[in-house]
Amino acid sequence: MTTDQLRPAVLDGAPAFPDGLPLTRVRVPDRERLLGRLAEVLDSGMLTNGPTVRELEERAAELLGVPHVVAVSNCTAGLMLVLQAAGVDGRRPVLMPGFTFSATAHAAHWAGGTPLFAEAREQDITLDPADAEARLKAADAPAAMMATHVYGTPCQVEELQRVADAAGVPLVYDAAHGLGSARRGVPIGGFGLAEVFSMSPTKVAVAGEGGLVATRDAALAATLRTARDYGNPGDYDTLFPGLNARMSELHAAVGLAWLAGLPERVAHRGALVAGFARATAGLPGLRLALPEDGDTSTFKDLTLILDAGAFGLTSRQLAVALKAEGIDTRRYFHPPVHRQRAYAHLGRAEELPRTDRLAEAVLTVPLWSHMNAATVRRVADAVVRVRSFAPEVRAALHDV
Repeated sequence: MTTDQLRPAVLDGAPAFPDGLPLTRVRVPDRERLLGRLAEVLDSGMLTNGPTVRELEERAAELLGVPHVVAVSNCTAGLMLVLQAAGVDGRRPVLMPGFTFSATAHAAHWAGGTPLFAEAREQDITLDPADAEARLKAADAPAAMMATHVYGTPCQVEELQRVADAAGVPLVYDAAHGLGSARRGVPIGGFGLAEVFSMSPTKVAVAGEGGLVATRDAALAATLRTARDYGNPGDYDTLFPGLNARMSELHAAVGLAWLAGLPERVAHRGALVAGFARATAGLPGLRLALPEDGDTSTFKDLTLILDAGAFGLTSRQLAVALKAEGIDTRRYFHPPVHRQRAYAHLGRAEELPRTDRLAEAVLTVPLWSHMNAATVRRVADAVVRVRSFAPEVRAALHDV
């Protein structure tokens, strides 16, 4: 190996991926069978409210071990409708993590609530039950509590349910990343009042666009089936202001193709992450966002958490260095929601120091369901190589 090959690309070495490595790529499973199913949908003349959506709901309910799944147009709409059905209104506080995708807060806002942000746990960046409990006790008439299975890592569902019960509020999970995750062997999907999954193109199970609401509450499921169709019970005398949040038959067909083999894909992603962890073990200042022992994560994202002092580079600097290697990255989630301009009017940006520090430290690197171990190892080797030249890289990127 030449000296140029040893040096990172940001210092004029050879890039690890000269053709580029995008953060995510979708490969549709069983393409031929899917094309046949899509043709059947088109031939039927029924593009929504048909049997394919019902089949997706039934298959998902079986996979998740819950009695009710309601398919919707996307996860955000599903969250909005669940919160509306749970009685969120009057701009009352809806507690949620600051470390989450903005859609969590947007759903609460559109349902009529006001986001009340809480801290993340140090270990896995999911909602901290102790901090949530303290903030709910101090809140005036809280309406609901939301938690996010960040990157597919299961939350502390037992403690969060205790906190929600003590506060007398419904617990709703933004499970956008969690279709295929499990808490101590129990599939994510049956916790809280409802759990809402995403099937958008960056997820482990894809419908193109779409979402699934899983619940054990029969009355809630019935309400959601009306709510996703404008609140229309069938006679156009709408019962309440609903949404057009139906999933199309075409999207449901794609979603069914992705549900097949989901456990195997989740297991494969877990093995890839374990390989990355082994390849970077002992690297000062770097750890991964990992689930607790006994839990299963989809690893929707492979996210590094950096201690800039020990690692020698900030997450921003590592992102620039990896870009030179041809490796795409994202800072999921930076800025955290409580610091985004959409919620600046709440004036709470100073209240979450741990979340701020973690958000500054994260960097997500590529992980695909059809990626192989050798590619993951090359990404890990690039991170190790960049870190080994940290002083020079830092000097070259002093203004980043």
